[in-house]
Amino acid sequence: MQRFQVTKVIEFSYGHRLLEHKGKCRYLHGHNGMVEVDIEAEAVDAMGMVVDFSDVNAIVKSWIDDNLDHKMLLCDADPAARVLQEAGEPIYLMRDNPTAENIARLIWTASREQGMPVSEVRVWETSTSRASYRGEAWTE
Repeated sequence: MQRFQVTKVIEFSYGHRLLEHKGKCRYLHGHNGMVEVDIEAEAVDAMGMVVDFSDVNAIVKSWIDDNLDHKMLLCDADPAARVLQEAGEPIYLMRDNPTAENIARLIWTASREQGMPVSEVRVWETSTSRASYRGEAWTE
């Protein structure tokens, strides 16, 4: 079976720390991250596209900009969350540790909830380290 795939790259900056980590990642630190969003289809539309890249920006990039960009991503159990909130710092609370894997799943889920049929999301935490999440196939 043939399939088409497009990938949109989105850059954003964020901070985080990992609870219970034994190394340096247990401290608050930041990243200039990059997200790759894949969308697949068995056929292209009348324009010859899987999806218009501007539609991906309108949904996925806008969500990342509004929720994650220039924010501290923290586990909701992190005691630093309350302190940062009280100081007026922008944070995004996650149920789980804000690992690259969990951030990829978060973006995949948020994109799907808004109707963007993403197939896979890859989060590049640095230029040499990435994690990905691929959930169930999109069904219409």
